Amino acid sequence: MTAEFDEDRFNMAIRKFLKHVGVTSQREIENLVRSGAVEGGKLKLRMTLSAEGTALKHVVEETIAL
Repeated sequence: MTAEFDEDRFNMAIRKFLKHVGVTSQREIENLVRSGAVEGGKLKLRMTLSAEGTALKHVVEETIAL
């Protein structure tokens, strides 16, 4: 990080990104479930976060009941 790093601006940019990810992901999951494409009463979800040009690979998995 450089001396010009603005932590507040960085924090707001991350929050904006995560809000966009959360809202659009929820819509996609809801559309999938409503389409009838999910069987068995459970949906196993996996979200992978990566950052281009870095070694970042953060995986979150969760099974949700329908």
